[in-house]
Amino acid sequence: MSAVLVTAAVTWALRALPFAAPAPLRASSTMRFLSTRMPAGVMIILVVYCLRDLPVTEARASAPLAALAVTVGLHLWRRNALLSILAGTAVDVVLASTLFG
Repeated sequence: MSAVLVTAAVTWALRALPFAAPAPLRASSTMRFLSTRMPAGVMIILVVYCLRDLPVTEARASAPLAALAVTVGLHLWRRNALLSILAGTAVDVVLASTLFG
């Protein structure tokens, strides 16, 4: 019986934590800094991870590199991450499946 009570208490606490934690975090200067810097850092890590084994000298590298150029160009132009990611993905899929497929 005590195991059930402990489990119930832990479950309740874990479910309540997301509602109690944001208030003190909003005032934190560290969280404000991370909220402005993390998206770019995550995107850089994803780009490096996705392109690390890409043979740049082969023709099949053209699709991901063109998609990367579209993504970066759109993001610099429109400053809209969703638009940039969707357009870059579409360019990569279309080029990889038609020209290099």
